[in-house]
Amino acid sequence: MTNQRKNIIVEKTFSFSLKCIELYKFLINNKEYTLSKQLLRSATSIGANVEEALAAQSKKDFISKMSIASKEARETKYWIRLLTHSQIVEYDYNPYLQEIDEIIRILTSIVKSAQENTDSSAIQNSKFKIQN
Repeated sequence: MTNQRKNIIVEKTFSFSLKCIELYKFLINNKEYTLSKQLLRSATSIGANVEEALAAQSKKDFISKMSIASKEARETKYWIRLLTHSQIVEYDYNPYLQEIDEIIRILTSIVKSAQENTDSSAIQNSKFKIQN
């Protein structure tokens, strides 16, 4: 057993993807094929981009991948809202909306923090160069 630190966003996006796969199966069984496919694609893309960000080659690459994950999360929220309001398939989508809102908040925080750290590093580096 390894003693790896848990990464909350990795765990949350993976878990959410699994839940959306189950929702997709439910929707398909209820003959909803279009929105469910869009939901499946965007929901599983969130975690895939988070995983890619962990292997980023630079801070800029990390920010880019996390930003894409954030955009995919927002798209996922859109599909869930459409499913909710269209009532194509009667279902309680609220837990999905709550969970995607939390994921969006975390991703937004990660991106903002990474951008601020990059900006402050750039300022420190430029000051360092001016002083030398």
